[in-house]
Amino acid sequence: MASLNAPTAQRCAIWFGAPTRREQAQLAAGGWHLRVADNAASRQVGMRGADIVVIVADLRGADQDRLAALERMLLEHADLPSLALVEGGDDDPTGQRIRAACGRVLHAPLDAERLADALADLVARPRRDIDSIGGRSPAMLGVRAMLHRYADVDLPVLVTGESGTGKELAAHALHDLSRRRERPFVAMNCGAIAPTLVQSELFGHERGAFTGATTRRLGLFESADGGTVFLDEVGDLPMEAQTNLLRVLQEGTLERVGSNRAVHVDVRVIAATHVDLDAAIARGRFREDLYYRLDVLRLRLPPLRERGDDIELLARECLDAFRARHAVQARGFSAAARQCLRTHPWPGNVRELLNRVRRAAVVAEHALIEPDDLQMGAATARVVALDDHRDRTDRDALLDALRATGGNVSACAQRLCISRMTVYRLCRKHGVSLDACRWE
Repeated sequence: MASLNAPTAQRCAIWFGAPTRREQAQLAAGGWHLRVADNAASRQVGMRGADIVVIVADLRGADQDRLAALERMLLEHADLPSLALVEGGDDDPTGQRIRAACGRVLHAPLDAERLADALADLVARPRRDIDSIGGRSPAMLGVRAMLHRYADVDLPVLVTGESGTGKELAAHALHDLSRRRERPFVAMNCGAIAPTLVQSELFGHERGAFTGATTRRLGLFESADGGTVFLDEVGDLPMEAQTNLLRVLQEGTLERVGSNRAVHVDVRVIAATHVDLDAAIARGRFREDLYYRLDVLRLRLPPLRERGDDIELLARECLDAFRARHAVQARGFSAAARQCLRTHPWPGNVRELLNRVRRAAVVAEHALIEPDDLQMGAATARVVALDDHRDRTDRDALLDALRATGGNVSACAQRLCISRMTVYRLCRKHGVSLDACRWE
């Protein structure tokens, strides 16, 4: 494996001309470091030898002086991949020579996505999970650009956003873009593990450390040595586990449960939360020093309602992917269904969108999905409202029981006549923090 301290080759586009803001945003989202050279006569690109450099010769509106300078520049850097942007027909001999010298020629009006794809085709594409972070809205272009910027900075990242916005996908993308990509990526939902087992899951245990520990077990951090640990819903970690996590971040060491021997680990920690950690600190249920250790680099994932046309784009992609695996009638969305997609508040974000589209594809009896198929029509509004009322009632009953028992899961289960695992499941479903109930 390559040294994690070795510099990583960057993808750099040297643009001779004037890129639009949309073009700049799209290139940043594609992981390109853009340098705009206003004076084409200045041919010093100023990049490191290991960088992947592509020349963009922007001929749009270029005068004779610029064309001549571009031609000289291309001759001097004939070994670099190059792409020409033109407005259409160009009878000027110099312009024709420039176009002939470039590996690709794109004609205006230019689509920014097509430009990014054309540049990527000129060089070898790195292995990356970032293609799973879909969307063309300005908000998502910004997210993709930050993923590229953070990937090789070996610091903790705190990913924030509502449930269902794709925080784990973003963590996977960060790992796959980084120098740790060949090492393990290990994820854990901190809210899905019983508090008594969290220490063992994270840091491992020795044989005989507790009842049932018949063998030594490596924890999450040792399993991910050299790679990335993703802690989803990190705000749900018990206080003792928070203390030990802080030690890993500060010293790079851990102790297995039942041992006093320090074990060195080399991991990058990516944490995610949909709760307000500042409020959790104020209530005394999250360590302030741990918060500052995790919140070195921050990545906010926007809710679906802020992503504009991405909603229809994601719905279309989901339907196409579902059709490829299942024989269904649905081929698209009616105008009324598209309007519902645009106006729905999407409290469940992308996860809700995917579930609604898949369900609609199954129940739709015609080629076009209608609002009722998406459970967004007037006929289904009462059903949805009833489900929402049930959810609120269930959540209120759960909170009442937890508060009455001081957050004791066993006592809460007895009070509600359900199992302990059902209590944990309901907490995850309704976003209820057990620690918050213990401190109230």
